[in-house]
Amino acid sequence: MSTSNVEAVEVKKEDRRVRKTKRLLRSALTDLLKEKPIQEIKVREIADMVDINRGTFYQHYRDVYDMLNSIEDEIFIDFRTFFSNNSDSLEEEADHFFISLFTYMKENSELITVLLGPNGDPSFIERLENMVRDKCLNEWIVKYNVVNSKEFEYYYAFMVTGCIGLIRLWLNTEMVESPEEMARILERFLIRGATSVIPM
Repeated sequence: MSTSNVEAVEVKKEDRRVRKTKRLLRSALTDLLKEKPIQEIKVREIADMVDINRGTFYQHYRDVYDMLNSIEDEIFIDFRTFFSNNSDSLEEEADHFFISLFTYMKENSELITVLLGPNGDPSFIERLENMVRDKCLNEWIVKYNVVNSKEFEYYYAFMVTGCIGLIRLWLNTEMVESPEEMARILERFLIRGATSVIPM
């Protein structure tokens, strides 16, 4: 085997170990956030749960807050991918988008639940609201020729808060409904609510 091939194999093994370590750290942080807020979580606690020393933790993150921010950034990269895959019109691709969103929520339910829960990060919800706002609000105002944009902003704020509440309830009640069922429920709620402020 050539030197370059050996180096490639070593890098791949190292990357696999790094991914495994980060996965374990993420799981440990999720478990701790079920019990207490981020302000009370120490690096030592996380390292002990994963059975690594603190030096290994600091190879990946500056502190617990940096770790949480990094995890949230990964989630938003995934969210932006959902939007970019439906870039032509969110409304026309709403069914596909919402199914993808709820499927992702289900696959990452433990983490999403704690982030939206009492020990979660309020800035996570704010970032989520702003991301959806940037994609949806201006598009819908133009598409539906909304005259009273201020009233529409109130409607939007009301609906986004409701959507987050709906997601919380679904996650906290063991996700009995499938992602497809939840997508249909959310889309139906949005369409019915929109008729009150969008000229028909």
